[in-house]
Amino acid sequence: MRAHFTGTAFIVHDGRTLLHWHAKLQQWMPPGGHLDANEDPVAGALREAREETGLEVELLPAAQAYEFASPPQLPPPVTILVEDVEDAEGPHHHIDFIYFARPKDGEALRPVPEVDSWTWVDEEQIRRGESLPHADGIAPLPRDVATLALAAMRLERMP
Repeated sequence: MRAHFTGTAFIVHDGRTLLHWHAKLQQWMPPGGHLDANEDPVAGALREAREETGLEVELLPAAQAYEFASPPQLPPPVTILVEDVEDAEGPHHHIDFIYFARPKDGEALRPVPEVDSWTWVDEEQIRRGESLPHADGIAPLPRDVATLALAAMRLERMP
């Protein structure tokens, strides 16, 4: 089956994560999307976060880099998901590099786009399994999104 590479950033700030209603896929999702040609997954996840939310973000460290200068290292993703997708191109996979991120200093207070139902979701809403309102109704978070959002919030709290 064909596969596309994608990068996703769970943006967290003050115990909340930023999600939007993806009308085409009919589910709540963090910012992310296809990697451009010759783009690494880190650059792609950061670019998608900026393009979709208007926020400049930085990665939360998921692991320490090894102690050598060459060759350069990319921060590893928190996980890599293989997602089944069906769209105009037919069935295919998204091999999705998942990162956790936070807004850079001064960015968190900026409003996020209201299109696509962007909303900050807090830990208690996720733990309660609360369904969130969007332009077409109300829907719960997918289990993978809820699980990864909670993990990103835990990492944000670490010193």
